[in-house]
Amino acid sequence: MIFRMFLNNVFGETLPQCFSDPALLREESWLVRERETRRCSGTTFGSSPTASFSLQSLSKELLPSDLYGMAQFQEVMRQQLESSMHVELEKLLSTVKGPDAEVSKKDFEGFRKIFHRFLQVKGPSVEWPKINRPPEDSIQPYDKIKVKGIPDNIADSLNKLVVVKLNGGLGTSMGCKGPKSLISVRNENTFLDLTVQQIEHLNKKYNADVPLVLMNSFNTDEDTKKILQKYTHHRVKIHTFNQSRYPRINKESLLPVATDMGMTGENADVWYPPGHGDIYASFYNSGLLEQLIAEGKEYIFVSNIDNLGATVDLCILNHLVSQPNGKRCEFIMEVTDKTRADVKGGTLIQYDGKLRLLEIAQVPKAHVDEFKSVTKFKIFNTNNLWISLSAIQRLQEQNAMDMEIIVNPKTIDGGLNVIQLETAVGAAIKCFDNALGINVPRSRFLPVKTTSDLLLVMSNLYSLEAGSLTMSKRREFPTTPHVKLGSSFTKVQEYISRFESIPDMLELDHLTVSGDVTFGKQVSLKGTVIIIANHGDRIDIPAGSMLENKIVSGNLRILDH
Repeated sequence: MIFRMFLNNVFGETLPQCFSDPALLREESWLVRERETRRCSGTTFGSSPTASFSLQSLSKELLPSDLYGMAQFQEVMRQQLESSMHVELEKLLSTVKGPDAEVSKKDFEGFRKIFHRFLQVKGPSVEWPKINRPPEDSIQPYDKIKVKGIPDNIADSLNKLVVVKLNGGLGTSMGCKGPKSLISVRNENTFLDLTVQQIEHLNKKYNADVPLVLMNSFNTDEDTKKILQKYTHHRVKIHTFNQSRYPRINKESLLPVATDMGMTGENADVWYPPGHGDIYASFYNSGLLEQLIAEGKEYIFVSNIDNLGATVDLCILNHLVSQPNGKRCEFIMEVTDKTRADVKGGTLIQYDGKLRLLEIAQVPKAHVDEFKSVTKFKIFNTNNLWISLSAIQRLQEQNAMDMEIIVNPKTIDGGLNVIQLETAVGAAIKCFDNALGINVPRSRFLPVKTTSDLLLVMSNLYSLEAGSLTMSKRREFPTTPHVKLGSSFTKVQEYISRFESIPDMLELDHLTVSGDVTFGKQVSLKGTVIIIANHGDRIDIPAGSMLENKIVSGNLRILDH
């Protein structure tokens, strides 16, 4: 029983299969039976000269009746797992040559670090009683920042800025192939088009030089670089660098699934980009960070490319660069008020004297409901971040970038259970000096994750100017309607085919659509509208219809005469 508890403490939910067989959990008999060359669900104990030890002798040396022996065994097990991982990674590296070999070597250095930390972690990453609300002055209201205004020399501040967009995601969740940033969202403009337009407008208006940097992944890099040629004559310098490529690891053996460094065939599903927390190491390793500092750049504004509200805010930029040198802020996180739709979003807390991002994955189960409360934790992270370039450089060189590990379980083709180890960019806030939160208007958080979100930004609720979306002045309420489209609308092409034109939604509060439903031209939706076509039925909303506080159900077909 003690041995079982120990193994659970070492591996947690990733307990390898070989340890879950009751017959193998008889301490001495299991250890004596195992030999150096035996495999344990793919984990080789002593199969290589560099990672060899005798489990039989280990049972005599490290498993006395006291728990001290258990602790020793625990450490040896960790060392063995790391040694086995090292051997497998070296095998993978031996299958790649040329410039790619050096890139892969740097990627694997980062992976070894995160794997080492994964094995070291014991229990939850936060102790709930130590969590405190942030001090009032650590989260500033946006209005307090805005009242300072924008100085005449704001161009000098813009020339110190770099815009970084997280561009590693695919559009698969919306039924699209290729990078999500290439999906059309408004007037045939893609996410990337709008981003370029925004920055070009700034550069022209203020005669500034704000470059755009795209953090791609191996999934998006090739297609993105092809499309960048269309912006050659725009007044925006565009740079790219790639996220790392990490190997997915078998949940049972804790070893890579990949057999070589290839990305096709049986290896098509065995690599992953390790979350946007990888930005710090990848940016640094690319050489681009050093280049931008040499060009006089001081800060980056980082955001998800699918957040259409994440534009350069001159008030926040001015606040950032106008701080006195002794108290120069190295990190600003934009937060906004939480609604019931945002209960799972990460929030800022005070922990061990530092601002820290608390994600739901870090919360003990007994406190999840408390975390979701909109009364205790009133704000959430928009992932719009302003970060000092020199501070990133310092922390990378000191190996001091500390971010909690997110263990993300997946099932790949063939039913194999794997895990991928990730980090989040905002989790590094605790590493930076004089970090600050700014409580911004909800308008700065306008992510497009689903076709329901897409309907909102394509509608007349928003006006488009110089690449930026703003709420229409004709909308009487400052909040956006709640829109929920059913599974028939999930894929972008299906969604487009169901609207002859986007409805008038200026006076809409709530829209739910389920089943086989289509909309004619110039439909107007007001108040609360619910349209439900049962299985086998179809509802065609006629052109020119006005639905206000209506529930439509059953079967309604409009046929050509």
